[in-house]
Amino acid sequence: MIPSLLAFSLDRPPETADIFLTIDDHRSRRRQFHQARSRGTFSMTAGRGFMNPIAIARWLAREVDALVFRPPTACTYNPLIYARRPHEAYLKRFARQGTETLLLGMNPGPWGMAQTGVPFGEVEHVREFLGITARVDQPAQVHPKRPIEGFDCMRSEVSGRRLWGWVKDRFGSPDAFSKEFLVANYCPLVFMEASGRNRTPDKLPAGEREQLFQLCDEALRRLVRWCGPKRVIGVGSFAAGRARAALGESGLPILSILHPSPASPAANRGWVPQVERQLRSHGIHLPQSPSTRPPRRGAVRTRDES
Repeated sequence: MIPSLLAFSLDRPPETADIFLTIDDHRSRRRQFHQARSRGTFSMTAGRGFMNPIAIARWLAREVDALVFRPPTACTYNPLIYARRPHEAYLKRFARQGTETLLLGMNPGPWGMAQTGVPFGEVEHVREFLGITARVDQPAQVHPKRPIEGFDCMRSEVSGRRLWGWVKDRFGSPDAFSKEFLVANYCPLVFMEASGRNRTPDKLPAGEREQLFQLCDEALRRLVRWCGPKRVIGVGSFAAGRARAALGESGLPILSILHPSPASPAANRGWVPQVERQLRSHGIHLPQSPSTRPPRRGAVRTRDES
């Protein structure tokens, strides 16, 4: 059985689909799927269905929320549920079919996507640069050392500040960037130990990893089908490895760049120039930074610009 195919009705657009379904809903939609498959009328690409990024995110949110994680994992956050509004606003505005490059991160950071619902979503850059603000609810269980304050959070996530800061400096606007790139995360969950220490997905026990990775692999395959990128670039070795595991038979080029984490000594020695060299080595053209572009013909230079 393919549980992911039960998430949405075959004739209902994903924008109006409920994020949670009752048992009767699941049974009804299971029957619809099997009937369509037996008639030969079901297609992975027909209509909008669950191929839409918002629908994929809602399916993944529901499926991973049913998983059980045991100590030393003491608490998990699922921002695809409690930060659904800004996450879907991000997808609606910036996810485009035919994007050149899918940049794939590992999972949300406690002061980034965990607060804003946006991949690498450092609060100030999401609000001021991406132009996204929306209500963020509370997780079912809140770790006292990792509060969810949404866009009121005063902490700044270094990884997100580096990544979106680079986008701002190099591309000038999020719309210019999104013509070529989409940033996403492989796993949507935040894992914390009792102390509040962050726990990454690769540190989970084998049995827990297997269940989680099966769902995340499927969500990634669906997103790639919808976006149709020319390449997938893992931000860090973990994301690149999982992309190869999920997409290895697709023939899609899967590459990697340095992760902007402050825990990386290499990233702390100048993340931007290193990543730009890596991107160019992958054959990606980067635009001239807006601050260094010559003025347009006929533009009036101010005294400060002379």
